[in-house]
Amino acid sequence: MISWAEVAIPRISATHAFSPLRLKSTATNTLVELPVDRDIRMYVCGITPYDSTHLGHAATYIAFDLVNRYIRSSGQKMHFVENITDIDDPLLVRAKRDNVSWQSLATSQIELFRGDMTDLHVIPPQNFIGAVESIPLVVDAVAVMKERGAVYELEDDLYFRVNSDEKFGTRSHLTKENMIGIARERGGDPDRSGKEDPLDALLWMQQKPDEPGWPSPYGTGRPGWHIECCAIALHYLPNSKEDAYCVDIQGGGNDLQFPHHEIGASQARILGGKDFARIYMHAGMIGLDGEKMSKSKGNLVLVSTLVSQGTDPMAIRLALLTGHYSHDRMWDSQLLSDAQTLLVRLRSCLSREEVATTSSVVATIIALLANDLDTPGVIEKLKQWCEETEAGAIGGSAGELSRALDALLGIAF
Repeated sequence: MISWAEVAIPRISATHAFSPLRLKSTATNTLVELPVDRDIRMYVCGITPYDSTHLGHAATYIAFDLVNRYIRSSGQKMHFVENITDIDDPLLVRAKRDNVSWQSLATSQIELFRGDMTDLHVIPPQNFIGAVESIPLVVDAVAVMKERGAVYELEDDLYFRVNSDEKFGTRSHLTKENMIGIARERGGDPDRSGKEDPLDALLWMQQKPDEPGWPSPYGTGRPGWHIECCAIALHYLPNSKEDAYCVDIQGGGNDLQFPHHEIGASQARILGGKDFARIYMHAGMIGLDGEKMSKSKGNLVLVSTLVSQGTDPMAIRLALLTGHYSHDRMWDSQLLSDAQTLLVRLRSCLSREEVATTSSVVATIIALLANDLDTPGVIEKLKQWCEETEAGAIGGSAGELSRALDALLGIAF
């Protein structure tokens, strides 16, 4: 699948030292330091393309864009893979409701997503992979898992035995009862009769009437959700026997922590023979005016709508950076207005011939980002710099700070 256009990253002066990036892993609830002596591998779960990109999506992908930018600005190489779930039940349901083909719906929404990511200045993944194109990888992965005793058949469907991984459940810290309840809400089928364990995950489902299917040794059908990401990550991200983990970062919204990331990690342990991710990084949800933002409530704020109304995408990005990526938080008109005001203020200060000192500001920004992407601290530092510049302080380089904000925060001036 074609990604979106590459984004240029300005170079930051070599005089600035980068500390190792520390990110909170929800699996351990601790800050985990990324290695600095080799390339970094990041897998981020993408959208199911049945609706336009809303601010929750934007916040998630901006968070992982910050990781990408920090790693690349520090001089390390980033291997970044993102999927698109371009075949799944919600997509089929929406296509039927709207009386369109699932293929045309997916294609149109993926194109909108590409445009939104371009507007938001998000660096594209090297590999942007659809679930449909990865079906051969899934078929091969299921074959390996069958050989290792992790698969059983139920009415021609194939299921993954979660208890085949002794570490199942250790990454999400939930009771069995809570897992079953969440699985029921998030696309699982814990109540299906005949399953060995209510949490066992569908690997391959037989084709249903009026639904698409693909030929496989297991019959014509389609993959389950979790195995798609697992197969894509293990195939496209580099791995070696010396690596303690299959990938360095598994990312997505915090609604994916269970069951998607928990089950995917267990499947990867069966396939890869070691722990899947060094860090499980999850972005918080975005609400609107005190309520959860959701399709069912009809209160989604779409990136494309804001942009079509004349909102500067950089103001959207800046507004989302005012909160910490890992926190659930609210969006409202005041947040956007404040971000627009700050953006205008920054542009005004950066257009001056004389500005307050910038070298120490850039160093502080790097240090704040190194500590679990502390963007609220960065925003406060920028406000302080604006105050000093407006008060007549001199000795800095507007170009130095402008390049750093573009490279590290993705805010282009």
